[in-house]
Amino acid sequence: MFYLTEQFFSIQGEGKYAGVPSYFLRTGGCNLNCPGFGAEYVVDGEVRLGCDTYFAVDGHFSNKWQKVTSANTLISQLKDEFAKIGYVPDMVITGGEPLMYSKDDIFYTVVEAMVDHGVKITFETNGTIEIDFENYPAYKSCIFALSLKLANSGEPTEKCIIPQALINVQTHAKESFLKFTIDAALVEATAIDEINEIREILPELDVYCMPVGESRDTIWRNDKAVFEFCMKHNFHYSDRLHIRVFDTTQGV
Repeated sequence: MFYLTEQFFSIQGEGKYAGVPSYFLRTGGCNLNCPGFGAEYVVDGEVRLGCDTYFAVDGHFSNKWQKVTSANTLISQLKDEFAKIGYVPDMVITGGEPLMYSKDDIFYTVVEAMVDHGVKITFETNGTIEIDFENYPAYKSCIFALSLKLANSGEPTEKCIIPQALINVQTHAKESFLKFTIDAALVEATAIDEINEIREILPELDVYCMPVGESRDTIWRNDKAVFEFCMKHNFHYSDRLHIRVFDTTQGV
């Protein structure tokens, strides 16, 4: 059993495959909170801080999450959605942290069925979960967007960077790349040092950097600094197209 917070057809808004039509599955629950990203929301009168998908992270919202108890039901639904679309789009499985469910029988059965159906799957993951690629081989056919968290996330480094988990992905996944969410303050502080330390673990992977922001306004505060940072260090700049267009991270 696993939880979905939403599913929808859209355009991938960030990373290597930005601009590609994709079907999204967003799971509920995460092993990180990332209060440093500063997305504010209110729970019972209390202001909390989290990441821009706090609604899929904070358990307070779990009563709105869908409990998936049948792989076959979801697989059939997905195939019906693809038929309505008229082609088989890419699939992005995101969260929260979707790979918390990597060993869940229902979750894995869905992934395996989609791979067998010819779906190109990208996992948006924080990279802290050690994947068992040998016992769950369908993951070898997937792409891993390693959205690793830096100091501006507000989480401790030892919680965010798990070297063996990262090496396993680089070694066994069909494809993987690094994606960092940074802001102007981090650019001026420790961003390059933190990224270089991670690149010592994963020297073969391309680096994509995108501006912090749960809204157009916050992206505009950081995009120029991140743009210039990428030029200076020969990294790929990634915008956040869904937020530019819709001014939100939910349902788009």
